[in-house]
Amino acid sequence: MLGPQIEEGQGKRTGRRIIATEPEPKFEATAEETQKLLGVEGMTIITYTASIKPDGSLHGEGEGVFLSPQGDRVTWKGIGVGRLTEGGAIHYCGSLSFTTTSQKLAKLNGISGVFQWEIDAQGNTHSKIWEYAPAGVGRGAAA
Repeated sequence: MLGPQIEEGQGKRTGRRIIATEPEPKFEATAEETQKLLGVEGMTIITYTASIKPDGSLHGEGEGVFLSPQGDRVTWKGIGVGRLTEGGAIHYCGSLSFTTTSQKLAKLNGISGVFQWEIDAQGNTHSKIWEYAPAGVGRGAAA
């Protein structure tokens, strides 16, 4: 069940390169964002790869680390689908799996994140994540 928005961030793509051309082009990119995750402010470093599918859409896989100034840390892995738009922007949507030992952010261990991520033609990024958990999980209900 789709739940509340749990994150919003903005940042910049910091690098990109081609890591394969066969059997299809595969790109790797990195980005850094300042974010608010479950009310905790911090920054995230992101690395992802994207391959072009036969229909022109993108298959993306990524990993990231969220760090707060107070020492909270969350790692995540994600998978998604993207589209290139006229003008050079990219729009992704997909899901994330989180891991943390932070007490403030422990809820993330039991949910999936559903995300939208945009990168404009200048490399500026904007992310939003919503909570997704099976019925009865992650919202205080008995499992």
